Amino acid sequence: MDTLTSLRPLLAVLVSLAVVPLLIWCRRHPNLREAFTFLAAAAKLALVASLLPAVLSGREVLCPVVQVLPGVAIAFRVDALGLVFALVASSLWIVTSAYSIGYMRGLTEHAQTRYYCFFALALSATIGVAFAANLLTLYLFYEMLSLATYPLVTHHQDREARSSGRKYLLYIVGSSIGLLLPAVLITYYLAGTTEFAPAGILAGKAPYWLVLALMLMYLFGLAKAGVMPLHSWLPAAMVAPTPVSALLHAVAVVKVGVFSILRVMTGVFGMGLLREMDLGLVLGYIASVTVLGASLVALSQDELKRRLAFSTISQLSYIVLGLALLVPLGLLGGTLHIVMHALGKITLFFCAGAIFVATGKKYISQMAGLGRRMPATLTAFLAGSLSVIGLPPAGGFLSKWYLLLGTLDAHRVVFMVVLLFSSLLNAAYFLPIVYRGFFSAPPPDEAGQGLAEAPGWCLVPLLLTAAGSLALFFFPEPFLGLARLAVARLTGG
Repeated sequence: MDTLTSLRPLLAVLVSLAVVPLLIWCRRHPNLREAFTFLAAAAKLALVASLLPAVLSGREVLCPVVQVLPGVAIAFRVDALGLVFALVASSLWIVTSAYSIGYMRGLTEHAQTRYYCFFALALSATIGVAFAANLLTLYLFYEMLSLATYPLVTHHQDREARSSGRKYLLYIVGSSIGLLLPAVLITYYLAGTTEFAPAGILAGKAPYWLVLALMLMYLFGLAKAGVMPLHSWLPAAMVAPTPVSALLHAVAVVKVGVFSILRVMTGVFGMGLLREMDLGLVLGYIASVTVLGASLVALSQDELKRRLAFSTISQLSYIVLGLALLVPLGLLGGTLHIVMHALGKITLFFCAGAIFVATGKKYISQMAGLGRRMPATLTAFLAGSLSVIGLPPAGGFLSKWYLLLGTLDAHRVVFMVVLLFSSLLNAAYFLPIVYRGFFSAPPPDEAGQGLAEAPGWCLVPLLLTAAGSLALFFFPEPFLGLARLAVARLTGG
């Protein structure tokens, strides 16, 4: 494949690191601090978007940084798969920053400068993972993200936040040190390199049992993906401010986990090796248990953010299931679902935060008649719900359509049943919230009250992401084109 050497991938990673000293310097001037945040976010998006023409033309963009050992380097490589994820993360940082102003100021949260600084560090790590050319680079930025998001999870610094933070580190860092790092070392020992390759680097290098063990070590070592049973850190992390929850579930942490699984399974093992050893079935059954199990748990949650958290656990494994089908259509659906779920789920979390800012309510049982006071917010919630469920006219329909076609192409009817039944469960735990909000009578003490929408800095971002969820149904480019390029490269099509 034709390649282009450029510093732009490195600059895209560094721009949000560079803004941190400025944010600290402006800590007594909130307007200036937020202005620098927006400038950094815009610069990051511009750098990432500038790579789009080269990648769409079939080229890859390389940026070597330092050679550590033979076959071991810190380097960046921008291909179609990485650019899909980077575009989502960098664009949603802008709207999340705007939302943060309304939320953090609306609730007069403490330590706002610290919050914005670690938010910037988290986005730097996210882009580093998206553009990682090898296992070492991916591992370094994966761990950087874990450490950068810990202060965000424990932002409130109370007993519950500290307890959730410990669980977060135990699962995320414990799994990466105990499973992911040994898997990287074994891979280097077997293959003599850590570089990702379209056909993988392990073919013919290890027996079946060792390849299977390595695959499971990577799958569970990348615990940010929330695959059961290493998932309970995610609901616990809901003690964080809602913009952080949105970051965790739509932009950075969990998407880094599932993206890393896609990258490792295709770039280290390769679709051919996974197909030859019939390892897709193992991946598929593990993903199916998570898809259905998390959806069933979500049905029983009354706290809105916890219901959204278990929904995320389920939806992430749709992406793993698409990979497990080992056919182009399944991989296309899984790659697209990174985008579609991001827009839908960030909308839902934004709505949950807006409801809390405006009314102080966080339990679904308290939201009867809320649509009469917050019609714009509940309408946006409906749009996000349709995308996550996979119903038109929302973008989530497209990714689930390709996933279902993939099950037919792979002749895996059991996985088609899993996807369809899970979508019914999605509808069962989302649509009653909308119905309760619009059609149930409000409590007597709230009857006759006027509109109570959240401040504009909260409301406008959630309307934009809701509109984006609907727009992707009609205008899925450039994400669909990038996803097709990625699938063609990884499957040899």
